[in-house]
Amino acid sequence: MISITILLIVLNIAISLIALYGNEKIFEVGMLRPYRMLRKQTWYEVITSGFLHAGISHLLVNMFVLYFFGTVMEQVLGSGHFVALYFSALIFSSIPSLIMHKDNPEYATIGASGAVEAVLFSYIFVFPTEKLILLLLPIPIPAWIFGILFLVYSVYEGRRGKGNVNHGAHIAGAAWGVLYLLFFVPNSVDHVLSVFGLI
Repeated sequence: MISITILLIVLNIAISLIALYGNEKIFEVGMLRPYRMLRKQTWYEVITSGFLHAGISHLLVNMFVLYFFGTVMEQVLGSGHFVALYFSALIFSSIPSLIMHKDNPEYATIGASGAVEAVLFSYIFVFPTEKLILLLLPIPIPAWIFGILFLVYSVYEGRRGKGNVNHGAHIAGAAWGVLYLLFFVPNSVDHVLSVFGLI
């Protein structure tokens, strides 16, 4: 049976490349435009926007992270929970954009980052003491420290409001990666407490 993670990566690559180099109208139809969605009830945008990327680097970074952490979390959670985590994260990570830009007809956002951050932070929650290595800082650091640093950076950059990165989606996706486990996966809290030797 094909891995759900690999299937998601293939879909992301295929749809993004078709939109980038084949039919750019896919962007206009599929991107998340809160102003349009709330007025025309095009709710599908919270899902379709997650399979579109602004360029090759945007696509590759998201798929790189999804591959390395998704393959692990798919085995940990099982296919059903993993699919539910991914698609519910696409929806949940759209909430900040819907709230902040509901009256802005010019605003649009795309990318799988919200769902990918949910997968990454579900990994951090399950394996908090595992060492991660950043490309810009090739020193192994515990996953939970990386998670804190990532959130601090995202909040800081989000408040600056510069650039095209949707930091709100990153933060919401990261939060949902933890919340999903707490709400829907039994014994998640006990697992983390045992990892840190608290029970």
